[in-house]
Amino acid sequence: MDSDRYIMKIDINAFDPDVTFDCGQCFRWDKIDEGIWKGIALGRSLEVKKDGDWLCISGAEKAMEPKLRKYFDLDRDYKPVLEALSADPVLKKAIKFAPGIRILRQEPWETLCSFIISQNNNIPRIKGIVSRLCENFGDKIGENEYSFPEASRLAPLNEEDLAPLRSGFRARYILDAARRVVSGEIDFDALTYIPLADARKILMKIKGVGPKVADCVLLFGCGRLDAFPIDVWVKRVLARFYPDGFPEEFAKYGGIAQQFLFHYARCCPDSGF
Repeated sequence: MDSDRYIMKIDINAFDPDVTFDCGQCFRWDKIDEGIWKGIALGRSLEVKKDGDWLCISGAEKAMEPKLRKYFDLDRDYKPVLEALSADPVLKKAIKFAPGIRILRQEPWETLCSFIISQNNNIPRIKGIVSRLCENFGDKIGENEYSFPEASRLAPLNEEDLAPLRSGFRARYILDAARRVVSGEIDFDALTYIPLADARKILMKIKGVGPKVADCVLLFGCGRLDAFPIDVWVKRVLARFYPDGFPEEFAKYGGIAQQFLFHYARCCPDSGF
């Protein structure tokens, strides 16, 4: 095995890169060929390929195994979680549509910045802004590939400095977030364990961060599976199928449930779902 190639075997039904990378939770992964995805994560340029029961990851070495397993959430057994959620007929339909969705555990600062950029935006434009942010302020890690810039790199800047990003009103939100992270006001470690409502309130002190962005950060960046981001798609699902609120018995894995509902509603808007 090459030193830059790491291969792990997982349940084919537990992780499908096609839906995991394309379900709205990340913005630095792109499909470059059938079954092959390339992205920047953990400060590395990675290539992921699903091959039968094998997930092949190029660009990493054996020493990165713990970080990779955490990033892809590979140590969590999704089977009993999805079985429990499938007791609900609406969730059962969503899970059957794309059973291989897995919640990534992304770097919290990158997640915060990315979802600030995502506001009132479409995915191609979000990816464009994120890409320009990394090109202008990140470190080069490969040919035309750059790491996500640290908050400390952005905190001293002003809105004019961010003009090349063409991020519009979001520039001042990015800078405010960076400064609060650098000052220690936003402590991502603490956000992983304090009460969810308190964690959400702390994040919402950042300019431009509302409940949806805060919950996206808590779910995709801090691993808070009890966070339940509500965007326009999920709002429609809740209004139609859960007018009294999402079932409390599923709250522990609400973030996982939300992602299945979001993905199915977005992919099949005319299905009557």
